[in-house]
Amino acid sequence: MSPTSTLERASPQAASSVDSRTVLIGGASGFWGDSQIAVPQLLEQPGLQYLVFDYLAETTMSILQRARLRSPELGYATDFVTASVAPHLKAIRERGVRLVSNAGGLNPAGCRDAILNIAREQGVELKVAIVTGDDVLPQQAQFRPWPADPAAADLPKLMSANAYLGALPIAQALDAGADIVITGRCVDSASLLGIAIHEFGWQMTQYDALAQASLAGHLVECGAQGAGGLFTDWEQVPDWVDMGYPLIQLQADGVFELFQPAGKGGLVNRATVGEQLLYEIGDPRRYELPDVICDFTQVQIEDVVDRAENHGRVGGRVRISGARGRAPSAQYKVTATYAQGSHIAIMMAIRGQRAIAKAQRTADALLTRTRAQMLQAGFADYGETLVELLGAESMYGPHRRVTESREIVLRIAARHDDKRALAFLQKEASSAGTSMGPGTRSHFGGRSDVQSVIRTASFLIPKSAVTVHWQMNNGDAAHAVAQQPSVQADAAHPSSAETAASAPNPAADSHHQNHDRVRISVGDIAHGRSGDKGDDANIGLMARAPQWLDVLREQVTAPRVREYFAHLIEGPVTRYDLPGIGAVNFVLERALGGGGSCSLRSDPLGKCYAQMLLDMEIDCPAALLPGTQETTA
Repeated sequence: MSPTSTLERASPQAASSVDSRTVLIGGASGFWGDSQIAVPQLLEQPGLQYLVFDYLAETTMSILQRARLRSPELGYATDFVTASVAPHLKAIRERGVRLVSNAGGLNPAGCRDAILNIAREQGVELKVAIVTGDDVLPQQAQFRPWPADPAAADLPKLMSANAYLGALPIAQALDAGADIVITGRCVDSASLLGIAIHEFGWQMTQYDALAQASLAGHLVECGAQGAGGLFTDWEQVPDWVDMGYPLIQLQADGVFELFQPAGKGGLVNRATVGEQLLYEIGDPRRYELPDVICDFTQVQIEDVVDRAENHGRVGGRVRISGARGRAPSAQYKVTATYAQGSHIAIMMAIRGQRAIAKAQRTADALLTRTRAQMLQAGFADYGETLVELLGAESMYGPHRRVTESREIVLRIAARHDDKRALAFLQKEASSAGTSMGPGTRSHFGGRSDVQSVIRTASFLIPKSAVTVHWQMNNGDAAHAVAQQPSVQADAAHPSSAETAASAPNPAADSHHQNHDRVRISVGDIAHGRSGDKGDDANIGLMARAPQWLDVLREQVTAPRVREYFAHLIEGPVTRYDLPGIGAVNFVLERALGGGGSCSLRSDPLGKCYAQMLLDMEIDCPAALLPGTQETTA
């Protein structure tokens, strides 16, 4: 295709109903550090045209900032260069596969140059484009408060600030013939959406198509997690050793099918893909992206291939439709980083009789001793401490079922504004191995490190204040990306949400009063998936069969979820409905102890929250008990 601006193309809407073109895209990475098995297996897929790689979780931006502070030439996801491109570059070029990735992080040019150096060493001709403009630190004066992070207005000096860019510059770089497109901060789904815009010549006002391709990008942005990874019924997922990564066959009208390479492990069916749809989407009526606001409430996921095909080693194939879109806002979201003190996490094994009590006493003694030492040396008290007894279900709080254990991992985490103060705990922890409880192994793998805390905060910035460019290879001219027409914030969407700011009154809660029902666990009738957005947790529940959706909606209310997690969260809980796939989605605000790299918790990303909620007991009508009638997955 020519490098003509996508915005200037003739509209293909009239022909879309008869357009039989498709594009085949593989999702090869879900995070920085994902498995190296993805690229070789996907390259064997007949007809593969593109690979997309996602690396930039919000926590990763903090990691990249630390790396850039140590070495200014870093700040990008080095795995993309060393593990994904370098070993497979010749095969990628021979097969004509093109790559799109946000691996550029805080330094897209550095990532590009490293790849071009490898291409020269291997004698491969390569066009590598980068997308820039997401670095908006110089425009800080134009930042506006992020509604969910109002405290961000009073932050100390920012270290970095990056806008979540969209898909249009990716499409234009592909139009110009780029073999690899590297971006900095963009929304996770933009890589796949940019490919779709390029391949099908979509206009940026074809919102339903943009929403469908964005959903496809959302489903593969976490790699194998969209193809059976982290599935609630993990026992059903075959062959974790050779886990299959997802493939998207996208049509020109936006409808797509998701499947895996033949003969690989994993599982693709309505339930596994439905779980991934729910992952970290917040309000499903308005999943906001730079190019489109998506409504996923009426999405349909259909099984189209027998899951037992090929002797059970192919998970299957699903067809996905029904996403709807509308005009985006005139603002970009911005993620900023800033330094705020240091923290340390100590872990030690404690075994033997009464291990739980022994571990708790060890923690109390070490924190009391080091507080006295810090005070004597002129330091203030800890800013925050956390004691977790791993193996004793300490995170479950009042719902824990373990009352005694003979083996515990004691985890003590602490934060302080001055890293020198944490050296007392770093040193004193070793003494537990000889002066406290019997059966204590006072450290794992040597003394724990004191680490600087780099927090993230969110803002908004007008799109008109951000200049986005793409550039082909080093030294070529940079091409500005035309701004889409400004769009006023759309009217409030009709609400189907339920919010609870505090725990319910148990005496008034109907689930305590039902006499014609049987007590079961949420997991008996639902699948679950959870994750994070900053300090907020997201939990999606999908009914295992249609007849259980009403039970879920009646029994698993926002007030009940707020009560269940009261020991972990500070903010309200809101529930949203997704009737298309028979699901509900909960957003738990201020639920992760700060979230990401600044939380002291052992699960700062809320990955276990769905597992915890699946254990919550509810009342189910006897006629609907699992096993009492035929159900469909």
